[in-house]
Amino acid sequence: MKHGRKIVKLQRKQDHRDALLMNLTCSLIEHRRIRTTLAKAKALRPYAEKLVTLGKRGTLHARRTALSSLRHKDMVKKLFEEIAVASKDRVGGYTRITKLGQRRSDSAPMAYIEWVDAYVPKAAAAAEPEAAAEPVAAEEAAAPAKKKAPAKKKAAAKKEAAAAE
Repeated sequence: MKHGRKIVKLQRKQDHRDALLMNLTCSLIEHRRIRTTLAKAKALRPYAEKLVTLGKRGTLHARRTALSSLRHKDMVKKLFEEIAVASKDRVGGYTRITKLGQRRSDSAPMAYIEWVDAYVPKAAAAAEPEAAAEPVAAEEAAAPAKKKAPAKKKAAAKKEAAAAE
């Protein structure tokens, strides 16, 4: 009887399946969204979400457990420092699967799997102080908008002059 055995086998042996899920998870962590078959996305979801739960714990034991299943130090670091931090308020459901339709070659159902809480990379986090100064920029943007209107009239005048010739 198969009570309590919910693992998706993906027509692979265990070693091959573990390597596949590890590589898919590393790609998901690195690129934030990957395109894969629907079956692989559904198999990847519990694997990736358990790793985010480890990342939210943040302990040394959790980091070593994640390292034993991912085997890439930089991916574990990114998981713990960026993805888990972005998902700290969420209780579960860290990933989203979006169906895309069928692949042309073999009609396999395709899907995107991505993180629900899109984390902000460090380069974009430096731009956030500029966003705080946005109300002042909005006032300045209103004034140049008045200046841009005559520019459009000049462009229209040039088009009319070209049409007259």
